[in-house]
Amino acid sequence: MALSVGEVAKRADVKVSTLHFYEEKGLIQSWRNAGNQRRYDRNVLRRIAVIKTAQMLGMSLSEIKEAMDHLPSDHAPSKAEWQEMANAWQEALDIKIAKLQALRNELDTCIGCGCLSMTQCKLRNPDDKLGEEASGPVLWEQSEAHHDK
Repeated sequence: MALSVGEVAKRADVKVSTLHFYEEKGLIQSWRNAGNQRRYDRNVLRRIAVIKTAQMLGMSLSEIKEAMDHLPSDHAPSKAEWQEMANAWQEALDIKIAKLQALRNELDTCIGCGCLSMTQCKLRNPDDKLGEEASGPVLWEQSEAHHDK
C-alpha cells in the first residue's frame, strides 16, 4: 500500500519539507500517482529510520547517502545490510570519538587561535609567521590530519 507524503511525515515524525529534502539528496524516492500526488512505498519508513539514527550518531547526510548508495533504492536495508553499514559507521565514529577526546584533553592549553600557551602548543607559531596562511583552528585541523597519517 502506498503512503502519501503527509502519512510518511506523520509516521516518521519528520516534516514534509524534510522528506522532500531527503528525496532531493537521493536518500529516499517517491513516485507520482494519476492525480500527480507524491506517493511512497512503506519501505521508506525504515529508510528514514536509518537516516535519523545515523544523524543521531553524528553522521553527515553525505556519509549516510554513501552508505545507502550500496542498497537498491526500492527497499529498506535488510538486517545484514544494516550490519554492514553499522560496522562502517562504528569505524568512523571511533575516529570522531578519538578526535573529540584529543581536543577535550588539549582544551585547557589551546583556544584554537592567538595562542595562550606557546610553550605547549602543537601549533607553535612564533611571531605569527603562519598568520597569513590560516587561523589557529585551520592549523589545528591540519595538525590533526597530519597526525592521523
